[in-house]
Amino acid sequence: MPDRVTPLALVLTTRSGPGVLHAVSGIIAEHGGDITSLTIVENSPDVTRLLLEVSAPDAEALLTDLAAAEPVQAVERVATFQHVFGKRVIIMGGGAQVGQVAIGAIAEADRHNIRGEKISVDTIPLVGEQALAEAVRAVSRLPRARVLVLAGSLMGGEIETAVREVRAQGLTVISLNMAGSVPDASDLVVTDPVQAGVMAVMAIADTARFRIDRLTKRVF
Repeated sequence: MPDRVTPLALVLTTRSGPGVLHAVSGIIAEHGGDITSLTIVENSPDVTRLLLEVSAPDAEALLTDLAAAEPVQAVERVATFQHVFGKRVIIMGGGAQVGQVAIGAIAEADRHNIRGEKISVDTIPLVGEQALAEAVRAVSRLPRARVLVLAGSLMGGEIETAVREVRAQGLTVISLNMAGSVPDASDLVVTDPVQAGVMAVMAIADTARFRIDRLTKRVF
């Protein structure tokens, strides 16, 4: 099976300064590689650490040339975030409700991860329409985020607009049964926060037989 099928995850330690990314990306391009993810892990005056995920037809040749490149000081091959952390459930809203949703999501993720799945759960307690709307929109930019759970007692306005935007980009959104217009904009509305966490994990687990688009109702 060619390396292009499975991304190659690398941590490059390089000198800091202009032209480093250009040099690294040029070497990858010469090897027919495609950078699928790039993060600057550290950027000090002397040293920069880059985390890249690359698809390339000849991984060993690429590693050899990267290690020999002028700006590169060290190359470390690591596991991809997809392999380590898998798909992500994002939970945001009021602290008490977020905590209850997390109980259900973590318990259900544990059940599937024991069977070989990889699902992680991220939470952030937030209040305020603007702060929540910004956070909702940011979820679509988070790597591996597959489902968002909005946990609170009142959400609407700009948050509803943000929910419709991220759903149009393919993100699944589950809302608690709350006041405001967000439940009307969500894929699924669940009254019990623990059940909402469970259903969020089931919606993205390959080891589950649950699909939101096959439900005959969307409010539980």
